[in-house]
Amino acid sequence: MGNKPLKIVLAAPRGFCAGVDRAIQIVELALIKYGAPVYVRHEIVHNKYVVDSLRDKGAIFVEELHEIPNDGQPVIFSAHGVAKSVPRQANERNMFFIDATCPLVSKVHIEAERHYKAGCRIILIGHIGHPEVIGTMGQLPDGAVILVETASDVEALEITDGEKLAYCTQTTLSIDDTGDIVKALKGKFPDIKSPHKEDICYATTNRQGAMKAIAHLSDAVMVLGAPNSSNSNRLVEVAALNGCPKSMLVQRASDIDWSWLDGVSSLGLSAGASAPEVLVDEVITMARKHFAVTIEEVSIVKENISFKVPKVLINEG
Repeated sequence: MGNKPLKIVLAAPRGFCAGVDRAIQIVELALIKYGAPVYVRHEIVHNKYVVDSLRDKGAIFVEELHEIPNDGQPVIFSAHGVAKSVPRQANERNMFFIDATCPLVSKVHIEAERHYKAGCRIILIGHIGHPEVIGTMGQLPDGAVILVETASDVEALEITDGEKLAYCTQTTLSIDDTGDIVKALKGKFPDIKSPHKEDICYATTNRQGAMKAIAHLSDAVMVLGAPNSSNSNRLVEVAALNGCPKSMLVQRASDIDWSWLDGVSSLGLSAGASAPEVLVDEVITMARKHFAVTIEEVSIVKENISFKVPKVLINEG
């Protein structure tokens, strides 16, 4: 391929959001304050590079609390949030736990509880089996939350006449996909209560907006992210829906088959909310070995949001 020119169109914003940044900080600060090991229930965020880096520093990742010994070391709950049964189990074992749930996910939890206490049945728009969905449904008793993934799921719902309804959404979904489902919900249940504010988080909205801005400028698009990262997969879909059908998800530069870029003169590049910028840099560095690369960044908004870490991790004095 020699020095064939390739313009890389960088989407901005991209990569880490405030919730992911906070969750990673929580693990790192816990390791500094309490020493290794620090246990983390589930991947702190959905990114292998991040998880491996924290594991190298002394974090031990588990799926369930029963895998953790009673050694007094901290247990951290992931950014995706957990069902209420998890901290209850931790308390029963007198575990010292720190909750790294993204504040925007916590907002959805609070909202669902508020609607439930007001006598509503909750319809949750989300992907079955995703940790955030499991955590949100686990805030309320069994049967209190109905999960829908598509507009056709909405059409299949059988709700008792007069039953009060409210809906919430998983934070990392595609705005376009959610819009269709919300339209279906409001069409079938005109009195359904909506969230006070959009549940889809600012970072998801911004990254999808940036992808829309670069998709039509790109012959192909790569998104850095993990296969189990909802927001990263949505970015690939957004690219395909907005003028760039040649789009793919990659975890690392080393995973790329560069022949995929045959005939491509402009490559759109973004990263999911749990993918660090170092992975974007890797791709650019590797691309320079194959192409004469020029860079253009397309920025739609500047992000300045940050979330505070729990007070227990802040050294006093």
